[in-house]
Amino acid sequence: MLRLKIVSPEKVIYDGEVESVKVPGTQGAFEILNNHAPIISSLGDGKVEFTASQGSRSIDVRGGFVEVKKNEVCLCVEV
Repeated sequence: MLRLKIVSPEKVIYDGEVESVKVPGTQGAFEILNNHAPIISSLGDGKVEFTASQGSRSIDVRGGFVEVKKNEVCLCVEV
């Protein structure tokens, strides 16, 4: 499992465990799974999609950054 935290300048949008996360990278969308290599990437306009135990969810974003390390995914986004 991954720990996902999505924050915007206004609030924490999501903080919890997920199975996977798809993000709109500026060079193309990519998926983050368990034990993903450490990475920092910029995000473009698009949807952040994630699958948690309650089901799948998506959030429209207008850019931001993602950092992955040790099964923790942190997104700082504009919504």
